[in-house]
Amino acid sequence: MLFAVFLPVLLAIFIPFFSKWKEKIHTGYFVLLAPLAVFIYFIPNLGNNFTPISQSYSWIPSLNIGLDFYLDGLSLLFVLLISGIGSLVTLYSIFYLHTSERLDQFYVYLLLFMTAMFGVVLSDNVFVLYGFWELTSISSFLLIGYWNYKERSRYGALKSMLITVFGGLSMFGGFILLSIITETTSIQAMIAQADVILSSDYFGLILALILLGAFTKSAQFPFHIWLPDAMEAPTPVSAYLHSATMVKAGIFLVARFTPIFSGNEWFFVFVSGIGILTLVWGSYMAVRQTDLKGILAFSTISQLGMIMAMLGFGTKAAIFAAVFHILNHATFKGSLFMIAGIVDHETGTRDIRRLGGLVTLMPISATLAFFGTFSMASVPFPFLNGFYSKEMFFTTSLELHDHSMWISQVLSQAIPYLAVFGSIFTFVYSMYLVFGTFMGEKKLDQLPVKPHEAPIGMLISPIILIVGVVVIGLFPNLVNGSFIAHTAEAIYGSPVEKDIYYWHGFETPFIMSLIVVGVGIFLAFFRKNWSSIYSFFPGKLSFNKVYDFLLDQSEKTSAKITNSYMNGSIRRYMALILIAILVCTFTVLAITDGFAWDTSNLAKITVHEVLIAIVMAVAAVSTIFIRNKVGAILILGVVGYGLALLFVVYRAPDLALTQLVVETITVALFLLCFYHLPNLRERTESGSQKAVNLVISIAFGALMTVVAISAHSTKLFDKISDYFLKTSYKLGGGDNVVNVILVDMRGIDTLFEIVVLGIAALAIYGLIKLRNKKEAE
Repeated sequence: MLFAVFLPVLLAIFIPFFSKWKEKIHTGYFVLLAPLAVFIYFIPNLGNNFTPISQSYSWIPSLNIGLDFYLDGLSLLFVLLISGIGSLVTLYSIFYLHTSERLDQFYVYLLLFMTAMFGVVLSDNVFVLYGFWELTSISSFLLIGYWNYKERSRYGALKSMLITVFGGLSMFGGFILLSIITETTSIQAMIAQADVILSSDYFGLILALILLGAFTKSAQFPFHIWLPDAMEAPTPVSAYLHSATMVKAGIFLVARFTPIFSGNEWFFVFVSGIGILTLVWGSYMAVRQTDLKGILAFSTISQLGMIMAMLGFGTKAAIFAAVFHILNHATFKGSLFMIAGIVDHETGTRDIRRLGGLVTLMPISATLAFFGTFSMASVPFPFLNGFYSKEMFFTTSLELHDHSMWISQVLSQAIPYLAVFGSIFTFVYSMYLVFGTFMGEKKLDQLPVKPHEAPIGMLISPIILIVGVVVIGLFPNLVNGSFIAHTAEAIYGSPVEKDIYYWHGFETPFIMSLIVVGVGIFLAFFRKNWSSIYSFFPGKLSFNKVYDFLLDQSEKTSAKITNSYMNGSIRRYMALILIAILVCTFTVLAITDGFAWDTSNLAKITVHEVLIAIVMAVAAVSTIFIRNKVGAILILGVVGYGLALLFVVYRAPDLALTQLVVETITVALFLLCFYHLPNLRERTESGSQKAVNLVISIAFGALMTVVAISAHSTKLFDKISDYFLKTSYKLGGGDNVVNVILVDMRGIDTLFEIVVLGIAALAIYGLIKLRNKKEAE
């Protein structure tokens, strides 16, 4: 699994080379190999006899962090969605993106995102999961802002990253608390200690922090505002990130931790409550949109809310329905995003007010759109997969009665009504989307481009997805026992067996579906007559305005704070830095009782050492009063050479020689540089400034003294020097312990120090060459 996870990012290394041939062969053909290979690698795991697989690779054992991967039904579902939809999106992008685009950057970002998503759904270590989680935010930021010359693209990319990273950091706090309580970083080990977590005093905080991460990533109310603005990304990105992968990462997180949290009733309140609210709000707001991708964005928000609500129900049937709808949603929503991109590509606009009557000009796209939207609307046709999972949603919403808290009981009674209300608007926006685009009067004079059917290459991916819609609709149990049941079992914690039927009799769920269709047809037909309601609710109210206000105020406030101390005074900067160090360090020492005084095991102080120390102290203090820059450098050199003498007295010839060389070079460089600087000027300071300088100087000196004494006096661990003394000759083959440490035991550190010096030398060389070039010109 390790190779499968990192295959996309490994291929990304070679994208800049492949892109050089993009005029002859589209870069996307090379990229297609990665998701297709991963899909083929994992597809054999489908079957009735599937058992979870775990693999572990050591990484940071001292922190109990390793590349631990766990493949069960839940992760298998998401891996196949990420790789399968990823393959179709890559194929679609080959015909959607012209070779004049920056294909190398686009596909590097896309492959980076694939690796991040694979890592999220396969990681069993919470901290590794968090690392991949934040990588999805960074890579999606780059993908959403791909057309960075557009202001809206930059705005949408920043918005998505700020909101999702905020949630990710909250989730990270929850993971830290979980690891402390359970003394493990393994998710499966945490699930085994669910009773310990549920009984912890920190359970409420853990639940809130982790759900905050899930809600922000999956665009749950009120954090949904980033998703519509993310539609500024190229359509392949929207079809991939916002239908099947990134927005479902939060769904995955809730599903993965359901075995732990579902034992507490507040899990139902928060997850189902926010989920059903998101369903209603997203579907209601979708009808208001005029951009095709805007409609689909709010549609995605609504559908994610429905899945989240079912996970919160916590019953076997609800979890099975949630898993089934995750699969169904990926098929019809991925295809609809691609159709929206095709319409935009072939007409030059996504504004539904300028579209209409395209069914005769784009018959294949129209047919695919009809299947996709009718499945999304859950029209009760036996060949549309969306109806099955929506019917299960209605059924499970009617079975929520076993709750003790009053808020849970009220929510249980309200959910069926809210489910019908939200589904009615789902039907309305679905009909609005398909009929407003493909039926009605042609408005060719309002289109920037004369519309025509898309090339077959662009149609292949949505055709495959719509075929999936129909096949699952006709043969739903084809993916049941070998796929869906395993996923539901991984979430619920025990086997979940359920047959999928089209007809369950004329019962309440079917009546609810008939109400949705009946009322939905009426509202869709008279949409223009009642759509003015949006001017009253929400009217001018918008969470986007709240976000913009908070962002604007934070920028203004931070600018005021920064300008208050960033006045160009090096003295002020140094004072603030030193004061911060003093306060933090002394506070920690006081809180932890960190000061220690141990004079045992110390050598006797000789006259030589005292004399050298006095000379160094006098030289250091003298630099304050010297007004000649050369004299100040020379006197400061006395301190360095005095330190070298102390090394000689303490019988450390290596350190003494090093100090002598460094001090000599430093003094020479200072003298060379200061020769070209203006003379030192007398700086007037007030009495208060001098007093502050004196206090800070004495306090910082005292701090260093306290830290040095405490460090020597505290023996919390065995000295590492003993290890070096015992093993230097055996491991490094040298008697000089210092040299062995630098060259062998810390050879990588030394290597990178040399690399840094080399880079600095190259930079200086480049500056000198640039200066000579300018002087020559």
